[in-house]
Amino acid sequence: MNRRLARLRAVQILYQIDLTSTSWEEALNNTLEEDETADDYLKQTVQGTLQHLNDIDSIIKEHLQHWTLERVGNVDRAVLREAVHEMLYMENIPLHVSVNEAIEIAKAFGGEESGKFVNGVLSSILKKYEG
Repeated sequence: MNRRLARLRAVQILYQIDLTSTSWEEALNNTLEEDETADDYLKQTVQGTLQHLNDIDSIIKEHLQHWTLERVGNVDRAVLREAVHEMLYMENIPLHVSVNEAIEIAKAFGGEESGKFVNGVLSSILKKYEG
C-alpha cells in the first residue's frame, strides 16, 4: 500500500470512528478493499491519531478562525486530524508533503470549499511548527 492510499484509508477510518464510535480495528476492516492489507504506516497513523487526539484537536482549534471544531465537516475534520498527526508525530515526512496530501484528499472527498479550508488551517499550523 503506497502512502497516498494509506493516508486516504486513514482518513476514511478516522471519519468512520468519528461518526460511529466503532473501534479502529473494526473501522479498518470495514474500510480496506478485499485485495488490500493494512501496512505499518496506516496502522501507526490511525492509532497515533487516536492516541494523540486531544492534543491534535487542541492544535486544530487554535488555528480555526471563526469556526469550532464541532462545526467543521466530518470529512474535513478527519483530514485535518490525520494531517496534523503526520506533521507532528511522524518525523520522516516533510511537513509540506503532509499539507499537500491533505489538501488533495480534502478536494477529492470533502465539500466544494474543503481544499481551501484545509489549506488555510494547515498552512497556519505549518507556520507555527516550521519556524
